Amino acid sequence: MFEYDTQYMYEALLLAREAIRFGDVPIGAVVVAPYGEIIGVGYNQVEQHASQDFHAELVALRAAGIGKQDWRLDGCTLYVTLEPCIMCMGALLLSRVSRLVYGSDSPLYGYTHTIIEPEHLYGGFLKNVTRGVLKDDSEALLQNFFAGVR
Repeated sequence: MFEYDTQYMYEALLLAREAIRFGDVPIGAVVVAPYGEIIGVGYNQVEQHASQDFHAELVALRAAGIGKQDWRLDGCTLYVTLEPCIMCMGALLLSRVSRLVYGSDSPLYGYTHTIIEPEHLYGGFLKNVTRGVLKDDSEALLQNFFAGVR
């Protein structure tokens, strides 16, 4: 873990709170360029747009690509509050993101519960996965959200 990981994860947590305003599961994502600038942000907007392609990671990757004017995000890091699903992991890998940092594990939908080994796919651009950054904060946000829904 790098010293600045918590800083960017706090940004992702702030974005996750935005999702709650629209009745979406609170997940936030931030794409950071190799030089440390945030180039893409997103929060879960699935309910708002009635579409699975509005997961926080996809929104952040899309914004980063538009801002960079290139779909290739070599050297970039994606910070997300919840372990990506296999759909989002595929997009992350195809975008050539070099590093993934996430907060909470996703026991039902996370990519680690599949047969996928991301470091070996699509040219091996993903070099590093760091999990558990601000895990307690990410889990508390999700638990509070779901407690209010039930």
